[in-house]
Amino acid sequence: MDLRSLNTFIQVAELGSFTRAGEKLGYSQPTISLQIKQLERELGVQLFERIGHTVSLTEDGRAALSYAQRICHMSLEMMQGANQEQEPGGIIRLAMADSLCMPLIIKEIAEFRRQYPKVSLHIITTGTDEMFRLLDHNEVDIVCTLDSHIYSTSYIISNEEKIGVHFVCAANNPLAQKKDVLLEDLLKYPFVLTEKGMSYRRLLDERLARHSLEIQPMLEIGRADLICKLVEEDTGISFLPDYVTEEAVREKRIVRLEVKDFKVELWKQLLYHRDKWMSFQMKVFLEHLGKIQLQ
Repeated sequence: MDLRSLNTFIQVAELGSFTRAGEKLGYSQPTISLQIKQLERELGVQLFERIGHTVSLTEDGRAALSYAQRICHMSLEMMQGANQEQEPGGIIRLAMADSLCMPLIIKEIAEFRRQYPKVSLHIITTGTDEMFRLLDHNEVDIVCTLDSHIYSTSYIISNEEKIGVHFVCAANNPLAQKKDVLLEDLLKYPFVLTEKGMSYRRLLDERLARHSLEIQPMLEIGRADLICKLVEEDTGISFLPDYVTEEAVREKRIVRLEVKDFKVELWKQLLYHRDKWMSFQMKVFLEHLGKIQLQ
């Protein structure tokens, strides 16, 4: 068997399609089929079940995929070790929460590009459910969530961090002087929130629903930094991750409110699919993001 056939096998497994693998690799569909058949003959097992237009790994195929990924990864490491001047290059496709773009990507992209100028990033900002749909269909390589803690044997957690999240108000708001705030009193004020159904907003709504309560915000906007500015001006109260409000709280422009009997657990997680081949550019990007702590 050769590395070309193993790489073809990996691409078909990840993309779930002989045709899409051929388009990505620049081979015709018959060439892809021939390579897979030759690999199956050499291994003495059937790697894929082909039912109609659906292609899925058999149990033997899933076991073989793990070996193929390790072999290709070691081959790449060997080539990079033999040529120390070779730089990682290629495209990394990342799906993430909009609120994480500024602290994780915008502020750090210059340093990453300085180290790895040949690596390009394609970023999609969307909700958590859509992130994992994209990941499951191999339309992105990595997801970076800001949500409840996700446990699944289908995904590998590269890095995770628990994130503080609080109701916040302007320093001159009457609530800022109270040590403990009742939820019912808080909801009498106007709110500025991120879009409904998005990460910590969804967690907030779910937690309120347990109390048979609901917020009808005066404004919904996706930019957490703009929400923070509006809170500073006492336009309304909001519910934001602590890293968003850190500077304003430190400079006493915004106050975090302690609300009695109301806690939401929020996590930042970097994940990729367990069947995804770890390219070198993906490895260094995960390592770079993993070093950035928000708390």
